[in-house]
This record gives sequence, structure tokens and C-alpha cells, in this order.
Amino acid sequence: MKKFYVVLLLLSCTSILIFNQCKLSNGKVNFDVTAKPFEKLSEYHFFKGALSDLIPNDRVLPYEVITALFTDYAHKARFVWMPEGKSAKYVKDEVLDFPTGTVLIKNFFYENNENDASKGKRIIETRLLVKRADKWDAIDYVWNDKQTDAELNIVGDTKDVNFINKQLQKVHVNYFVPNQNQCKNCHNLDNVFMPIGPKVRYLNKDFKYADGVKNQLEKWSEVGYLTGYNKEENIHNKIADAFDPNSGTVEERAKSYLEVNCSHCHRREGSANNSGLFLQFKEKNPESWGIMKSPVAAGAASGNNLYDIVPGKPDESILVYRISENDPEIRMPELGRTIQHKEAVELIREWIKEMKQ
Repeated sequence: MKKFYVVLLLLSCTSILIFNQCKLSNGKVNFDVTAKPFEKLSEYHFFKGALSDLIPNDRVLPYEVITALFTDYAHKARFVWMPEGKSAKYVKDEVLDFPTGTVLIKNFFYENNENDASKGKRIIETRLLVKRADKWDAIDYVWNDKQTDAELNIVGDTKDVNFINKQLQKVHVNYFVPNQNQCKNCHNLDNVFMPIGPKVRYLNKDFKYADGVKNQLEKWSEVGYLTGYNKEENIHNKIADAFDPNSGTVEERAKSYLEVNCSHCHRREGSANNSGLFLQFKEKNPESWGIMKSPVAAGAASGNNLYDIVPGKPDESILVYRISENDPEIRMPELGRTIQHKEAVELIREWIKEMKQ
């Protein structure tokens, strides 16, 4: 009889454990916009099953941008979640008007071998952008070495990363996790903390969902995450894919890259507006793009060059010098990278070479 009770107790405990695991993995998203951030990423239930598989829970919608912000060759898995009955409002040129309670989820990871997915991946951090009633907040979680969960981090961190790239080269990255104040340096528009990526012209592309391929903006509208969007009015409202030659001209692809990676600061409402260098595609004045424009203040960061861009001469252009350098006092962007984005440098050089002198 005693053995019977012991077995029954073990079965009960096992059942409770399994129930709790299922609840953790498959329960509804657990998010209260008025509550303090959880200590662990898993507590939000944004993902089903093993957390590192990043399988989205119900109403957690994956998305991509046409041209991505460069972060030391890290891959990014993006998701959005909104409270039941809430929807973002269409905005043509800027970030969508998101409702209170929205969470933008961005996971930064590296494939151990970019030529062989079976070798697995390593997730470094997960950044949440949360829309409060009166502002956006950044919340960061750093993953443990076992890849079982991520813990709240507000002070920043660094991680040594090693992977094999598509050229079969071994790459080492001293990956930098920003602290909360550093996040504000880039996500700053007219001194208001804002997202950067979820704009119509960045999202206007097809995505392979679990139930088939569909344009992302149409999908957002279909699931109730976007109101006011008109497909016909936005057929051409998209940027070029910087690294797809079929997506646009060299100039269009170069400007797409610079807008995505630089214009959150280098725009008239951005923190670098005193530079006079404005890198949004809508800018039509060549000098705004730096063509034969003297820097306001560059010093050693000029590389002894006189102009931001010299047509036909990338080696005499400050822009090329700064996106090529890794020195923290010289490199641009200042944050988000510690190594050179070689493909981007080649693209910008090609664009400048094509310019008529």
C-alpha cells in the first residue's frame, strides 16, 4: 500500500510538472503593459515549445524588413504582438501608429555555420520595444549559454561570438549588447524614443508564413494588426533591397542601405541634424547626401578628406572612410557594429564610382 501511494505521488508531481511546462510553452501571451518587466523572457509566453526555437505563440506575428540594420552580421528574428482588439493605424512615411500595449520583439542570433543550418544557432539577446500609454520603452534580455532562457539586462554586456560565414571563413565578433541609455541614441526622433523599422516602405514585401506566402502589410490587415492600409496606393511605396541587384539600381540600393542604417540620426529631426548630412531617400538635394559637402566638424574622423562624398572618388570620400573604419572614435554608425560591413562598403564605393565628376 505504501508503494502505491509513493507511485501515485510521483505521478501527481509529474503531471503537475508537465502541466506547468505546457502552460509555460503553450499558454496565451502573458503581458501587462502596466506591470514591471519580467526577470526572464520565458515568462511572457511569446513563444511555444522550447524557447530557443522561437516558434511564435498565438497572435505573435513574425515579420521582416526589406533592408535590415547591420549588427555585426547577426541575424534577426522579428515579431509583433498587440492586445486583443487593438490595431496599428496606417502612416504612409513614418513608423506605424501603434496602440498602447504593442510589443515589438527582435531576437539577435548567429548561425554556427551559415552553410549548414544543422549546426544550430546561438541567440545572443532579445530586445523588446513596448508601447506604453505615453511612450515607448526598451527592455533587453540576454540569453544564457544553455540557450534555455534569457534574463533581464539593463546595464549592457559583451559576448564573444565565433561562426563560419558563407565564404567558409571563421569570424570572431566581440558582440556588444547596449544598455538602456545607448538604445536611446538611435531610437530618437525629435527627442522622442521611437521604433525604427516598422514603416510601410520597409515592410512592403512578401513573407512566408506558416499558412502560405503573403504580403506582410496585407497579412497585418487580415489579422487585425493594421487599419487604413490601401494596397493600390502603396504598390511602389517600398525601398530597394540593398543586396539584391534585381531590387533596384546601385544608387537606389546604396541609398536604401544608408537610409536604414544611418537616417534615424542623419535626418532633419534626428540627433545628427547639425551635420547637414540627411540620408533619407526623399532628400533630393545632392548636398544633403554629402556630395561635395564639407563636414561641419570631422577632425581626425575625416581621414584627411575634404568632402563627405567626392563623385567618382570613393577613396577621397569621408563617408566611405567612416563606414570602413572600426575605431570607435571614427566609425559610423557609432553603435550597432564593431566590425566592417564589407558588402555595404563595396556597395557604397560602387555607387560613388558611378557618379559623374
